[in-house]
Amino acid sequence: MKAADLIAFLQREARAMRVEITRVRGSSPREEGAVMVVSPTAMVGTIGGGQLEYMALDEARKLLKLSQFSGFMDVPLGPEIGQCCGGRVEITLTEMDSTARANLVAEVEAQEAALPHVYVFGAGHVGRALANLFQHLPVRCLLVDSRTEELGLSLANVEKRLTALPEAEVRGAPAGSAFIVLTHDHALDFLLTAEGLARTDARWVGMIGSATKRVKFERFAQSECDGLSAAALQCPIGAGGSTDKRPEVIAAMVVADVMTALTTAPADQLVEART
Repeated sequence: MKAADLIAFLQREARAMRVEITRVRGSSPREEGAVMVVSPTAMVGTIGGGQLEYMALDEARKLLKLSQFSGFMDVPLGPEIGQCCGGRVEITLTEMDSTARANLVAEVEAQEAALPHVYVFGAGHVGRALANLFQHLPVRCLLVDSRTEELGLSLANVEKRLTALPEAEVRGAPAGSAFIVLTHDHALDFLLTAEGLARTDARWVGMIGSATKRVKFERFAQSECDGLSAAALQCPIGAGGSTDKRPEVIAAMVVADVMTALTTAPADQLVEART
């Protein structure tokens, strides 16, 4: 859940139950620590949906109605409840007082602060399509451009940065960031891509363009960047065997690649630039 959504929910709801998966055995829809918050008439967050979530939602509202402050569920995820995960989960339900509410908001805000950064350089058609998708994902997306009018065309709920020195954004990015380069200028693309590859802690670096553009960049990196290797570079991006060049389709495939890298790549396999 997003901190802003949680805060708004807690401000509206006089009573609320914290519903948390506290133990998982085997397969389950969500991991230990997954939380949703339930009031008599609304909810925010999710513990995985399906019959499990419906049962927990129903139990939370029963507890609220009976003025019981806590509860516990031990649920097998099998045919008896219409799920086939095959695991078992334990769920703890606790009515939230003011301290618990403040603590949960702090937890969610800390989680948001730790989200991986995804930098989208270029607010053209593909850049805006990327922002539209990333705004719904557990990342902090930053749409970067030097053109006020292009940034203004993006309606996505992401951070927008207007700057004449986008390379400074690469240098100042936190470890584990992803860099997607698709500006209006090939020379700028090369500069930003080289900056991304030069970092030893980037999780994903990609540049829009053809195989020919990649070859040109490799020559540029060798001659102008002290032999910087382009082995870790994703270019072309959003290919996936498709020839569809619609911005929304390209964006969907790029987002899938980036999220796979951000959620599965172990720390010792971060992008390394080799000379």
